[in-house]
Amino acid sequence: MSAKLTVSVLGTGIMGAAMARNLVRAGHTVRAWNRTRAKAEPLAAHGAHVAGTPAEAVEGADAVLTMLYDGRAVLDVLHEAAPALRPGTLWAQSTTVGTEAIGELAAFAHEHGLVLFDAPVLGTRRPAEAGRLLVLAAGPSEHRDAVAPVFDAVGSRTVWTGEDGAAGSATRLKLVANSWVIAATAAAGEAMALAQGLGVNPQSFFDAIDGGPLDMPYLRVKAGLILDDQLSPPQFAVDTAAKDARLIVEAGERAGVRLDVAAASAERLERAAAQGHGAEDMAAAYFASFGPDGRPSA
Repeated sequence: MSAKLTVSVLGTGIMGAAMARNLVRAGHTVRAWNRTRAKAEPLAAHGAHVAGTPAEAVEGADAVLTMLYDGRAVLDVLHEAAPALRPGTLWAQSTTVGTEAIGELAAFAHEHGLVLFDAPVLGTRRPAEAGRLLVLAAGPSEHRDAVAPVFDAVGSRTVWTGEDGAAGSATRLKLVANSWVIAATAAAGEAMALAQGLGVNPQSFFDAIDGGPLDMPYLRVKAGLILDDQLSPPQFAVDTAAKDARLIVEAGERAGVRLDVAAASAERLERAAAQGHGAEDMAAAYFASFGPDGRPSA
C-alpha cells in the first residue's frame, strides 16, 4: 500500500485542482493554495484544506507540488512559502517553465534543502480529472519511492528522464511534446478555417482522410470542439498554450534551432487571445484566421 503523505498543492487552476482532487482521493492529506482563493475554495468540499498563504500551505508538508503559470510565478510563490519549508521536503515541480527557468528553480531548491523533481505532465483537463496524466520526471533515484505516491495519484504512468532535476531533462521532453501538440492544434484550426472560407463541408475533409495516415483522433477532437462550439470549459486554454509556444521558441533559440511553426503558432494564439478567446480551449486559435473580431464571414 502506498504511503499516505501531506501534500501541498500550489496553484489550483484547471490542472492543479484536478491533481489536488486525485491526491485527496488517493488518501493523502492535501493543503491547497491559489493566488485567487476562489479557485481553490471548491477543493474544501473534496476534503482538502484551503490555505490562505503559500507558507500556510507548505507547513508540515512531506511534498510540495507546484502547478502555476510559469517559472517566475513558481519562484515568487516559493519565496513566499520559504519560511515554512522544511529541508528534505520533496518538490514536484510540474509547471511548464521552459529551459531558462530551471537553473533558478534548482538554485532555490539547493538553498532550502529541497529534493527537486523536474516533473511536468502531459495531458489536459480530462486526463487530469481522471488521474491519467503522463508524468515526465527527473530526480534522484534514492527519493523516487518517496515521491511515487504523488505521481501515482495524478498520473497513469511516470517516465523517468534522468537523475538530476536541475538538468531539466523532463522539461526539455515536455517542450518537444508540446511543440507537436501546438502545431497539430494550429493545423486543425487552419483546416477548419480554410474549409469555412472555401465553402467546403468539413465532413467531406474527414471522409477523404478517413482511415488513412493523415487521419488521427486528435484532429477530430480539436476540430469537433470548433464545429460544435464547445470551446469552454477549455481542455488547455489559449493563454496557456501561447505561453508554452513562446517557451518552445525561446528554448529553440537557446539551442540554435529555428522553429518557424512554433513561432507562427504563438502569434496565432496571441491574436486569438486579443480577440477575447484567451480563456477558451486552444482550438479557439481557429478564430485568428479571420478578421480583427475573429468572426468568419457567412
